[in-house]
Amino acid sequence: MRIEVVTLFPALVEAGLAAGVLGRAVATGTLEVALENPRTHAADLHRTVDDRPFGGGPGMVLKAEPLAKSIAVVRARLPAGAPVIGLAAHGTPFDQAAAKRLAGIAGFGLVAGRYEGIDQRASEALIDEELSIGDYVLSGGELPALVVIDAVARLLPGVLGDEASAAEDSFGDGLLDWPQYTRPEVWDGRPVPQVLLGGNHAAIRRWRLMQALGRTWQRRPDLLARRKLSSDEQALLEEYCRAAGVEPPR
Repeated sequence: MRIEVVTLFPALVEAGLAAGVLGRAVATGTLEVALENPRTHAADLHRTVDDRPFGGGPGMVLKAEPLAKSIAVVRARLPAGAPVIGLAAHGTPFDQAAAKRLAGIAGFGLVAGRYEGIDQRASEALIDEELSIGDYVLSGGELPALVVIDAVARLLPGVLGDEASAAEDSFGDGLLDWPQYTRPEVWDGRPVPQVLLGGNHAAIRRWRLMQALGRTWQRRPDLLARRKLSSDEQALLEEYCRAAGVEPPR
């Protein structure tokens, strides 16, 4: 997969690509990431890429001209038809379904905004879609770019040590992940649930699904509302609620 990032601060992105899962993906060639700085395309002596907004107000806005030249370079390096995606607070929420969609194509571009955003004309003319990683404001799009890259990269074949890890992650099937435990069996007086120690894999799968359903219902009911539960899943959720002493959802 090839990903191109348009950014005024390439060092921020490079740092995130140097370690962990992303670092291995880049080192093995499974993932290629290139960076394009709009400042290299600014025409004036001071490499100006921003200006005050029309209509007044605080902050600065990224100019259309340097962005247009940067995105043209990026599109030329990407596979034919690859989308260029803007990262902005007003974008469509980025979720696991979006990560899976992007992992299924050969590549894409990411435009990391800064300041008060980019000139709307550039957005309309040059960007295919916009994504947001959450309902909060960051200083720029570099961290969201790394979030998108990481979420997509771990879905690529060969990136994770065990490819089942991605399938079992939170949101993989619309549920949060179940609780995880490791050695020792008792820590600070707290034991590992007995079902995980008995070697009965069917019982373990059942317990994990019950915990995932219950955790999702308690912490992210919006996810459960979008997921049609089977009769077995509904029964497991009700069992979880009885054990927790709470009323199950209907």
